[in-house]
Amino acid sequence: MRDQRVVIVGGSSGMGLRVARSVVASGGQVVIGGRDPERLAQAAATLGERAQARRIDSSDKASIAAFFEGIGRFDHLFTPGSSQSSGRIDEIDDDTAESPFRSKFWGQYYAVKHALPHLAKTGSIVLMSGAYSQRPLAGSATYVACNSAIEGLARALAVELAPIRVNAISPGTIDTELWQTRLRHKREQAHAHYAAMAALGRVGTVDEAADAVLFLMRNTYTTGSTLFTDGGYTLR
Repeated sequence: MRDQRVVIVGGSSGMGLRVARSVVASGGQVVIGGRDPERLAQAAATLGERAQARRIDSSDKASIAAFFEGIGRFDHLFTPGSSQSSGRIDEIDDDTAESPFRSKFWGQYYAVKHALPHLAKTGSIVLMSGAYSQRPLAGSATYVACNSAIEGLARALAVELAPIRVNAISPGTIDTELWQTRLRHKREQAHAHYAAMAALGRVGTVDEAADAVLFLMRNTYTTGSTLFTDGGYTLR
């Protein structure tokens, strides 16, 4: 990634921050976006002089547009940032039901739209879906549908925007710092449940997920693909 410039919407924590660290370590530059100014500032400080931080709310179209104004030319876009809820169709309200599409689908759609004037034609876009798209669990209907829609969006944009490459990463359960904010017994229970369903018998690491994103950025002959970093969850 030497001399490459990467924009990461959702780059102040988790997978996005790990990708940013890898880019910087290999001689590239990053622009990270997030909602929390304090967390953004902390992340940018750890990344050093090759990093810039800009605030963005992926559920707000105006915020997305403002984020990309004056951003300058860049080579790759990664969009892991979103916030949503889910639940059974007969239990949740409309706002909860619509939240995956509002933040995760439309957030990524409009990020691509506003990124395009600045994105190199030799560059790439990596969208974020999720393994539930292929193997749904009860209580997550609109979240499952949203992830499926994102994978379809990646395929369609790969055709529409060529030679810019567009792919999606579809992770399973990844042990990010978000899990550390949950009660220990709840976290361990959730991880054990996922491990029992995955062929590799464990949850994924942030490094494993970040490596998959970097592969999609680096490989210049891969487009329109969804890469499942799920430990074989979708195989069972």
